[in-house]
Order: sequence, then C-alpha cells, then structure tokens
Amino acid sequence: MHRLKLTLVLLTLPIFVLSAQQPKKLNSSEIYEAIQKLNVLGSALYVAAHPDDENTRLISYLSNQLKVQTTYLSMTRGDGGQNLIGPELGNLLGIIRTQELLAARSIDGGEQRFTRANDFGYSKHPEETLKIWNENEVLADVVWAIRTFKPDVIINRFDHRTPGTTHGHHTSSAILSEKAFDLANDPTKYTEQLEYTTVWQPKRLYFNTTPWFYRSREDFDKANAENRVTVDIGVYYPIKGLSNNEIAALASSQHLCQGFGRLTQRGSQNEYLEFIKGEPYDTNAIFAGIDTSWNRIAGGDQIANILMPLEQSFNFQEPSSHLPQLLEAYKYIRQLEDTHWRDVKTKEIKAIISACAGLYLEASANSPTASKKEQIDVTLEVINRSDASISLISYNLTSLEQGVEKNMVLRPNEKLNFKEAITITNDLNYTTPYWLNKRQSLGMYNVDDQELRGLPETPRAVNVEFNLLINDTPITFKKPVVYRYSKPDEGELYRPFEITPAVTASISNKVIIFENDQPKDIEVLVKAGRDKIEGFVKMAYPNDWSVYPNQQKINIKTKNEIQKLVFTVIPPKDQSEGYMTPMVNVDGEFFTDELVEINYDHIPFQTVLLPSLSKVVRLNIKKQGANIGYIEGAGDAIPESLRQIGYTVTIIDPNSISSSNLSEFDAIITGIRAYNVVDDLKFKQKFLFDYVANGGNLIIQYNTSRGLIMDELA
Repeated sequence: MHRLKLTLVLLTLPIFVLSAQQPKKLNSSEIYEAIQKLNVLGSALYVAAHPDDENTRLISYLSNQLKVQTTYLSMTRGDGGQNLIGPELGNLLGIIRTQELLAARSIDGGEQRFTRANDFGYSKHPEETLKIWNENEVLADVVWAIRTFKPDVIINRFDHRTPGTTHGHHTSSAILSEKAFDLANDPTKYTEQLEYTTVWQPKRLYFNTTPWFYRSREDFDKANAENRVTVDIGVYYPIKGLSNNEIAALASSQHLCQGFGRLTQRGSQNEYLEFIKGEPYDTNAIFAGIDTSWNRIAGGDQIANILMPLEQSFNFQEPSSHLPQLLEAYKYIRQLEDTHWRDVKTKEIKAIISACAGLYLEASANSPTASKKEQIDVTLEVINRSDASISLISYNLTSLEQGVEKNMVLRPNEKLNFKEAITITNDLNYTTPYWLNKRQSLGMYNVDDQELRGLPETPRAVNVEFNLLINDTPITFKKPVVYRYSKPDEGELYRPFEITPAVTASISNKVIIFENDQPKDIEVLVKAGRDKIEGFVKMAYPNDWSVYPNQQKINIKTKNEIQKLVFTVIPPKDQSEGYMTPMVNVDGEFFTDELVEINYDHIPFQTVLLPSLSKVVRLNIKKQGANIGYIEGAGDAIPESLRQIGYTVTIIDPNSISSSNLSEFDAIITGIRAYNVVDDLKFKQKFLFDYVANGGNLIIQYNTSRGLIMDELA
C-alpha cells in the first residue's frame, strides 16, 4: 500500500489538527469562534458537481467571516477521475476523494454532503448527464439536501443557462439546484421525504460567476452587473493569524489525489455572485435582509440575552468560568419549538460546553477490527480538566445489554479509566461505505435508506454514550469507539474501529486475460478477520470454464494472517468472458467479499468491503511485437495486463533513457499522468521523439493539462 507523507508547516496554526485521525481539541480561540458561530442562525448551500469544484475561498468566507453554517453539496464523489497518488480508481478513488473533501471542510469550516449520482466520466452535455444519472432521483437528492439543511441562500458554482459549454456534470449540478430551489417547498413533491423532514424555501439563489466564464473581462463587466454581489474574500483573521485565502488554499490542497497541492495566497480578492431568483435584495451583501440572529426563532431572545454578553466578555484564560451561562442556554435551546435550529444549536453548544470544561472522553478498542461474535476490550478514559462540578453518572456501550452505573465525581484533572469487554453482535453491520452496499448502475448508487442519502460517511456502529451531570445539568456526549496506538517513528496515531468479516478473500489480478486456450495459475489470498479460521475455498466461475482443484482447505491461526492458494484456470476453446469469485466456507457460512484497505497519511484509514470479483477473458489475440517499455506514471495496472497476453514488459527508469537504449522495444508506453508527475521526462523527451522518428511506437496515456511538466508531448 502506498503511503503519502503530508508535510505542512502547522506549528503556528492551532486551528488545524496535525493528524487526519486524531480527535480535535479546541483551544480558547477556537472556543470563542465557536461561540461566535453559535450566535449566528444563518446557512448557505454551495452546489457543484465534483470534489475540487467547490470554491474554498467562498466557503471559508461564509463560514469564518459571516459565521453561517456552510455546506458543500457535491453531486458526485469523483469516482470517474484519475489518481495522482496511488493505484485506486473508480469506487476506491471516490472514497479517497470523499475523505479529501472532509479534510478540506475541516479546514475551511464547512460541512459536506452528496447525492447518489455516480461520476461516470466526462460528459459533453447535461442531456446526456441527466439521462445516465436518472434526473428525477438526483433531483430528489438535491431537494432532500435543501429540506434537511434548510439553507437561507444557495450558491451554484456553474451556470444553469449555458448547456454544452462545459462538462455536462457541471451544468447539470446548476440545473438541478435551480429546479430544487422551488420544489423543496412543495409538499406534493417527493412526499416520502416528509416522514423525516419538512418542506423549506430558501431565500435566494446565486450563481458564483467569474471572469473565467467570459471571453474577456470587458464582457464580464457588462453581463448582469446590476444583479451582482461583490465580496472581498481576502479578509484577514487576527485570531487565526491567517487570511481567508490562506485558509482556502490549505483546504483545496487537501485534494492531493488530484494534484491540488498549492501555495497559500494573501491579499484582497473579489468573488462575484449573480442573483438568479428568490427574494430581492437592496444592499451589496449575500444575506441582506435575512435575519441571522436568535430573533429569527421563537424563544431565541432569552438565549441571546445569555450568549451575546458571553461572547462580548469571553474569558480566554478561563473558559470554564462561562459554564453556568452555557448550561442555562443549553436548557433553553433544548426547549425550542423549531426542531431544526434546536438540533443544530444543541450539537454546537454541547461541543462548546465540553471544550470549556476541558472534558476528555475517549473509548479505545484493543484492536482496530473485530468480526461478528468476537469479543474485544474497550478502554474508556474520562477526565475533567477544570474546576467545574462534574459527575459521571453512567455510560452506555454498544452491545452491552444495559448501561453501567458509576455515579462518580470527576475531580479536577484526575483521570479515570474503565475497561469493558463487549461482543460484536450479529445485528451490527460491517464497516464499509454505505453507498457501495448494493450494485450500482453506470450513473447512480443504490441507497434505499432515505436517512443515509447524502451523508459523507457511514455512521459508526460501535459507540459510547457518557452520561454526565455538569452543575446539576444532565448532558450526554456520544463518542465512537476508536483504535489508539503508537509507532516509534510517528508517535500517537488513531484509526477508526471497524467491523469486518471473519474471513475475506481476493484474487490478485482483477482482470485475467487468456490469449489462447492454455491454462493459467491464479493466486487467491485468504485473510483471517479473527483467530483460528478453518474451512475451505472453492471458486465460482462461468459454465464454459474449468478450475482445478475443486476446493482447497484453509487453516489460519492468527488474525490478519494471509494464506495463499493457487488454482489452475482452464479457459474454453472459443472467445468467452465472465467473472470468478473465491468462496470461503467457515463454519458452514460462505464469505465472498474482499477487504480493501486505503492508507494515506492525509485521510483516516479506510476499510472497504467489495464483492470479490475478477473478470476472466478468453480472446483470440494476434499480437505484433514482443517487447514493451513502460514508463510509470501516477499508478495503473497496464503492465500486468500486457504481460497476461504474452508481452515482455520492462519498466523503464526515466533516468536511464538515452539515445541508445530504446531501440530494443517494439513500443513504449507512458503511464497515466506521467507528464504530470515524472519530472525527469522533460529532460528525456528528445530521446523519445528520436525513437518515434526512427520508427518506434510511443503511446501516451491520460495527462491533465493543469500541471504538465512540459508543453510539447507530441
């Protein structure tokens, strides 16, 4: 597994977490900013098509300057793109890009949502896009996002009025957003959603226009200037020691698999919003005329009377001194009739109360994974790092039949540890991205559960609820179980706790090509998800193929150990294709999934369960030539596939390229994005051109125009 080291100078940037997986601990400045945000009841939904389409400058401005709730709704998870940092493509790339979006939002202060639309690759026109996506279903998801998030304003990254001028996904995102703006408030549309939420009418819809969308700056200045809001997003935040565009650059740099790492920026910079529809406005401000104070909801005045003075006289040296006011406000918030703002502000104020009290609540398992029926130990850590009167009344742990009573006073800075043994029950779901649980179409994920639709991640299955009494006010904090460990060369590390099958299996190659009717040996890897695995493996395969032997025994003693098996696959005489699946039988139950692990330092560790499928293809191939030179790019499996059909493939070190050592190859292929990531090629291109001039065949695979190391590729 490739690992990517993320190096940023963050020693003076307390707003960022040094590890993508560590729990966030707020300092006094961050607590103060959270209180500022607590006193703002406004929201904005930013809409585009892919990871990296979002304008992090504007998202950061909305969240950090205007203090409104800000969510980026990305139509897709970016599965159809390329990967600059590793071999993952398709669904696995979508998982990486999802996590990179979450990393970006953790920096710019926004939240993240999606639709069920699948990024199927480039589309020339929205008519094509919406046919493949299933327009009605994706529109339903946009309506769902509006009804559940309840934004005051919606901002589209792209223009719904210009079909065919850009990527079809881009224009489609704006078309769907423009339609959903009105449909979200219609109780006769998508009525099944109203079991879980209510209708909602946003106040305004904007298009985040830019001179880039016009032929010239002059054309831009002439176009709808009277309907345009201009905001300077280059503001400086003294409390952070950063400007807004510095934060935005750090956020967009999280899109590392797309090569978005970039320098930070400073100084004044304008963003432009063209008014599309909704309530008119009088002043040059995004939220002009929209009440974003506590006065917008019934009962908000008494909360404002508590929290506004607290904000104005915040004690940075002793935040815990504000706990009495915060707890009083918490009680009033819990009584609000407006269920939307009640839920939003309850979550916010609970995080502030916890931070002011210096509470540290953690539940760490003794293993990063466990299978069903397996017992694990969970260590609970509870500490009150303030002088506040706090008691631990009890805690509830998933899989325990009843809560554990404690009734213990948490004395200042005195750590308490408890250990509980729990068994992973059969009713708990395996840990895997929910949108991959069912077979998908070219354009759509299949998600039946309405409440899961749009969520960036699958909710964690194993959690602890800590029931506390703070200044005689009962309050519960829910924490997911994690795995905390250390490495001598990296220090303290965290991984999400995962539920995995007792055993998984995979075939090394996902596509196996037979150029004739001769048999081939294939390797099957069986991985134990717990100790003491005994059983057998047999193969499922197409009717006109054969596999030998029929089945093989497995005996694995230790969890995470892998046993390798070799099966001989015999293709038919004629052309044919199909799929093969290893089927592992343990205790009478067949397991047919493989476990994929994604491990990069800039995102949390990911485990993905996928059907263990490998495509087998019997072709009558007439090959020309025999020797191929391959210059590796950002990661692909082309060399393996070429070897399967009988070519000799040599990986070429770019440093070794000279005028004399290329002639032995019948063809030379450059890997995906080689001209984006292999700097040495700009010094060796002349030798490749000479090779072609002398009759050689040079095949250049996909590169992005942004970030090319040279201009002349051919």
